[in-house]
Amino acid sequence: MHREQNLPAVFLSRLLTIGLPILFLLTLSNQVPAQNGSQPLRVAIVGLAHDHVKGFLPQLAQHHDVELVGIVEPNGALGAQYEHQYNLPDRLFFKDMAKMIEARRPQVILAYTSIAEHRHVIEVAAYYGVSVMVEKPLTISLDDALAIRRVAREHHIHVMVNYETTWYASNAAAYEQLRSGQLGDLRRVVVHDGHNGPKEIGVSPDFLNWLTDPAQNGAGALYDFGCYGVDLMTWLMHGETPLTVTAVVNHDKPEIYPHVDDDATIVLQYPRAQAVIQASWNWPFARKDMEIYGATGTAITVGPDKLRVRHANDHDEQLVTPPSLPTNQSNSLNYLVAVMRGQIRDEGDLSALDTNVKVMQILDAARESARSGKSVTLRSVGD
Repeated sequence: MHREQNLPAVFLSRLLTIGLPILFLLTLSNQVPAQNGSQPLRVAIVGLAHDHVKGFLPQLAQHHDVELVGIVEPNGALGAQYEHQYNLPDRLFFKDMAKMIEARRPQVILAYTSIAEHRHVIEVAAYYGVSVMVEKPLTISLDDALAIRRVAREHHIHVMVNYETTWYASNAAAYEQLRSGQLGDLRRVVVHDGHNGPKEIGVSPDFLNWLTDPAQNGAGALYDFGCYGVDLMTWLMHGETPLTVTAVVNHDKPEIYPHVDDDATIVLQYPRAQAVIQASWNWPFARKDMEIYGATGTAITVGPDKLRVRHANDHDEQLVTPPSLPTNQSNSLNYLVAVMRGQIRDEGDLSALDTNVKVMQILDAARESARSGKSVTLRSVGD
């Protein structure tokens, strides 16, 4: 895979900020290994400040089609903590992303940085032709999302977003109830996501530090949990842009979260449907559930693997257990491998870049609505 020898100015300025030597910049050329279904997918982690990485690392032993080839973490103490805790070899660790890519030649970067750093990680990876999966949401602004889309297209890489709820069989079953016409025309969606607060549940200090900084996380609960419902509604609406976005936020615990909201409600108005997305760091317990109301039926998710359904002629609601998701869509790593091997096209689904550019347009508008106290009218940002 050929790469131009001269870096565009945007990459030069951004790469210089991480200390990449000038000579190295001017002579850089990377050959990404060809995809081979019989060989493990070479992945590298960039950042250890996001606690979701603690869920990823223990999964590796169960995924023989994925090989961890590098870890980038500029904070030496944090890197040493993970090296010891997970018994990781010292040779995996780097402090510089570009040098790690040159040395270890990953095919995919898994970003566990602050949300604000996603654009930078993707731009560096894109120059090398390396695809990226980030933790939700895609980034912190529509401007960043559009820049990510441009660079992904220019360098022909995949950019995917990992949401826990993407791998819920209950959400897939609710979607199928709607798609198959069993619920009639979509009228209303209500989504609840959140827990009783990041500090309250004991997230790490490194995670809490950026999660409660609006410059690094975009907002508080509005972004951290609002993104789930916006992602689901965008998927249900096949990428349609809502007419308006209206949001209100609360600061119920200013002594704990002085700089960001800890509770948010987002209302999305479409020509013939509405979504109400409730995101909170104030629930008495963790929850992630969705209610779909159609003209002739309802489907309400109950955790990852149960669904309550009732259709127009039913006397009672039924609790059903949906079938498991296909193996290649049952978790983020299986999905990642399937996309990279061409078994799945990441277009229009919950993790897809096009879906998540729309998600960022809506979240950006929700943040502005909460700030101004007014509804924000949207127009399509195009393809």
